[in-house]
Formats: sequence, structure tokens, C-alpha cells
Amino acid sequence: MTLQLTGIHHLTAITANAPENLRFYTQTLGLRLVKKTVNQDDTSAYHLFYADGEATPGSDLTFFDWPVGPERRGTHSIARTGLRVGSKESLSWWKERFDKLGVRAGEIAVVGGYDSLDFEDGEGQRFRLVNDGGATPSHPWEKSPVPAEHQIRGLGPITLSVPDITNTEAILLHVMNMRKVSDYASPDGVGHVHVFAMGEGGPAAELHVAVQPDLAVARQGAGAVHHVAFRVPDVAALHEWTERLKGFRMPSSGEVERYYFRSLYFREPNGILFEIATDTPGFAVDEPMETLGESLSLPPFLEPKRASIEAGLKPLV
Repeated sequence: MTLQLTGIHHLTAITANAPENLRFYTQTLGLRLVKKTVNQDDTSAYHLFYADGEATPGSDLTFFDWPVGPERRGTHSIARTGLRVGSKESLSWWKERFDKLGVRAGEIAVVGGYDSLDFEDGEGQRFRLVNDGGATPSHPWEKSPVPAEHQIRGLGPITLSVPDITNTEAILLHVMNMRKVSDYASPDGVGHVHVFAMGEGGPAAELHVAVQPDLAVARQGAGAVHHVAFRVPDVAALHEWTERLKGFRMPSSGEVERYYFRSLYFREPNGILFEIATDTPGFAVDEPMETLGESLSLPPFLEPKRASIEAGLKPLV
């Protein structure tokens, strides 16, 4: 049986304004803050995790809080993040909400075969609400300001921008075992987009690659995406992917214990950072599901430093 990734696990982006980030993603988008922790490699920075009501894998949008300037948009980057909703009626509801709240948004249109609505947060983070037709389970958050039927269900598709797809496509097809399923003209008129699927496919398991050779190289900053992670069920499956990358002589981080999941990092040929992450053990490993995100969580190896870490963090509200 061919080794398979099962979909998008999470996506990590960058903010320079954690309090406003928290307000936008919980109050405007209605997501649940499921983990308030720190960047394990830079404990002066928050790492905020937003997800659906049950913190399910594939619904997780995360942010590093770094004091940086705005990103410079361009290629060699993750250009747009898909967020799934359950119906076209939900897209209309969101369009009305964005207009009312002054959120920068486009018009509802068909993109890559899906009814979609593009929008941005206050730092220019680019998103696309995608109608998945209710094909994926819904796990609403009961305290969300967004009605249950319109809540965001999870991530996907994710869109990359590259100047040349040749080597990236080879990695996606032959190393990561994705399959090419379609292509379409980029909605912004810049380049052509190739669609790759993993696992059972569908928007929760698609990577869209826009070929845009005339764009400048992106520079990461506030409003940029840091990396995208792909799902595997458990540590045993991650071990198989670790060995697979070794077999292709692809440089990687080796396996990294993130406590809430175990990860493996590597870069595709255009320099975009990929991660493979386990669905288990999940965010309820260190606090009850009912109170996720309400206090600062630290993995066991950082717990002895709690006092100094808390002293170095800015208030979120």
C-alpha cells in the first residue's frame, strides 16, 4: 500500500500584533483559541492556536507573534490559505458579515472548482473561504459569535506560489505521493494553478501551486505564512515518512517532539517550509477539552521556566 498523507494538518502564520490577532480570529472569524503557548524555539513569542470547537486535526490555524514589519508579497511562498465552510449560503453570510465589519473581501466566485470568497485580516494575511458542500464533519464551538451552520470547518486548500513548478511537482508526486488532479487560471490573472491531492482528496486535502515566474521573491513578515503541515495518523506513520525522506536523501529536521503532535520539517525545492505532523495526541493532552486555551500551556520541558516565560510575555488583552 502506498504511503499517504491524509490532508492538511495545520498552517502557521506570522502576526506582529497578538492582541488584535486574538480579537480578529475569535471575534470576527469565530474560531476557538484552543492553545495559548509559546514558540518552543523562541519562548519570548506567543504561539496561538485557533481551531474548531473540538480542536480537530485539519482545523488548526496558528500564529507566531514576532515584532516584525509587514511581509513583501511574492513567489517562493505560501500565498493564500483556504478555510472551509459548509454551503454557498454560508459564503453569502460571510460576505455580508465582512462588509458590515469592514473586513477587506472580494466577491463570491468559482475558483478551482469551488465557490469561494477571498478576504484579508488587518495585517494582510490572505484567505479564501471555500464551500466544501458539507463534505467534511462540522465541530462547532458553542461560544462562537458565528452561528453553528456558518462556522469555519477547517483548512484547505492551501495555495503556494512558485516561479517554476518542475522540481516542486517532482517532490509532490514522487516523494510525497500526491496526485495531480486538475489545473485552472489564477483568479488574479497572474500565472496558472496546478492542483495536487492527497489521501481521499477534496478541499481539506488539496495543495494548489500557482506558477508565477514574473513575481519578485517574497520576504516573510507580519501577514505572511511561515509553513504548512500535512497530516499523518500517528508516530508510526511519521517514522515511515522520516525513512522515506532519508531514502530520497532529502534534508530534514529529523523528528521533533512538539508535545501536542510530533513533526518532521523539510523544504521543497523553491524553499517553502513543509511539515508532516501527527494527528495524535492532540491539544487536550495537557488541559481539559472544556477549558482549552484559557491559560498559558507549556510543554513539560519548558514548565520549569514558566515564571520567566510568563514575565517576558506581553498581555493579550
